[in-house]
Amino acid sequence: MTPESGPRMRGLAGKVAVVTGAANGIGRAIALRLAEERCAIGVLDLDAGNAQSLVAEVAARGGRAAAEIVDVGDFAGVGRAVEAIEQGLGPIAVLVNNAGWDRAANFLDTDPAFWDKVIRINLHGPLNVTRHIAARMAARGGGTIVNIASDAGRVGSSGEAVYSACKGGMIAFAKTLARELVGRGIRVNTVCPGPTDTAILRSFTEGPDGQKILEGLKRAIPMKRLGEPADYAGVVAFLASEDAAYITGQTISVSGGLTMAG
Repeated sequence: MTPESGPRMRGLAGKVAVVTGAANGIGRAIALRLAEERCAIGVLDLDAGNAQSLVAEVAARGGRAAAEIVDVGDFAGVGRAVEAIEQGLGPIAVLVNNAGWDRAANFLDTDPAFWDKVIRINLHGPLNVTRHIAARMAARGGGTIVNIASDAGRVGSSGEAVYSACKGGMIAFAKTLARELVGRGIRVNTVCPGPTDTAILRSFTEGPDGQKILEGLKRAIPMKRLGEPADYAGVVAFLASEDAAYITGQTISVSGGLTMAG
């Protein structure tokens, strides 16, 4: 890493951090920020090309990283991937559950096959990854978990009914897990992004009214812009670090002021 991108948070240097869905978007920005904090980065993703390019980028900056190509909805596959990451990089101390997927549709226009896909990725995925990694953290007596949910899980979002249900589930899961694991030295918190310029949002704005929807979103946000993937990396690094040693079970909205609620 270059000197200007040196560590800014306490207690992250030398630790292994796994980021799901790190090949693109928010996950990639989080992985690169944690690499700046001197973490070794484990990538769990289905996008082999972009996952390997991330590994190469971290290596080019002087860091360590490894990728396992896996469907987070596959419990056994996740177990094998986690084992491989620990064999290659060392014990996992930080987990960021970021992988997600959705497609805009009113609930009454969707069917169980669509629900199953959304739930498999957005709810079963973090359950699977957390089960494998948190068990290892508990056996070692410490670790930090940060879930990337969504403000859709806090306040709802038109066209995202099942996704919102999953993200609300992630929020409740994190609060419960924080209570269960605090005695094992594990902290669990959740970050809820607002509208963000990612592939998911762009898929929502396809069609003749897409630009109009986008501009309406921007006007509704007090900061008058969409979020960018890098807007979330700092708060995740903070929650994963020793600077947040007295914070667990919390849900933090990062939305440019769109959802100002306690």
